[in-house]
Amino acid sequence: MLPKFLQKGDIVALVAPAKKLDVSIVENARKHLENWGLQVIVGESATASFHQFSGDDEVRRKDFQTQLDDPNVKAIICLRGGYGSARIIDQLDFSEFVKFPKWIVGYSDITVIQNHILKNFNIASLHAEMPLNFPKFQQTNESLNALENAIFGEFESFEIPSDSLNKMGSAKAELVGGNLAILCNLLGSNSEINTDGKILFLEDIGEYLYSIDRMMMTLKRAGKFDKLAGLVVGQFTNIKDSDIPFGKNVYEIIAEHTEKYDYPVMFDIPAGHCDINKALIFGAEYAMNVSEKMCTFYRTTASTV
Repeated sequence: MLPKFLQKGDIVALVAPAKKLDVSIVENARKHLENWGLQVIVGESATASFHQFSGDDEVRRKDFQTQLDDPNVKAIICLRGGYGSARIIDQLDFSEFVKFPKWIVGYSDITVIQNHILKNFNIASLHAEMPLNFPKFQQTNESLNALENAIFGEFESFEIPSDSLNKMGSAKAELVGGNLAILCNLLGSNSEINTDGKILFLEDIGEYLYSIDRMMMTLKRAGKFDKLAGLVVGQFTNIKDSDIPFGKNVYEIIAEHTEKYDYPVMFDIPAGHCDINKALIFGAEYAMNVSEKMCTFYRTTASTV
């Protein structure tokens, strides 16, 4: 189920379910969103602080719950990631959210919430730029433009040159995924990802190469690669190596762990922790076509709730 895309005049809420941030970022986000014709609610967690978190667990839970329960709020835009969503996910009540689905927007640590609602309630979410990275008002960039277009229901197709590590083929299936480290951390929980028959998207930031290899092994041993329809790999940024080099780069590690499977694999799409972070819908149907010279990846037509 896809929530309804937004229209001018709709209400959106800014919340921070994870790490804290400077109030200037909140104000900058409000200006951008109001400039798009939206009404903006600034949640309590947006300006709260408790050690590294945007308020203690109860502040963040209560704020997110308030926005989930309000049928007038059409989108919950998470201000940033970091760490913290896993600490509140099991205390959230989604009964009102299921009656009045709305877009939950974010990525990185927000993978916890996005995967939880998709698995348990079959409701889609928007993997897109977050206000932490918005340019200063009234400037714009490709990531911000992609978010604006997506929230109003417009998505562009990905068309990128083929990477040498790609695996040829085509697939059409539901898109799932998100941050690699978070997906591993969700294993064994009520939010564990279901990849059977799906196109899986992966991205991450700030990890060591050996850690990427370990996480890929973890998902592989858990059977998460066995029945994929396809794999789409986004950006892995600020990746580190050990004093003794690991010997492979990120894409080579991922290619090694998926080489025995016969589904298509597409590397290097502009989404994730990167300068150009294009919007994706987890829970929507996507089509991918990987050929020798050019690759395409796009959302197929689907109705909203």
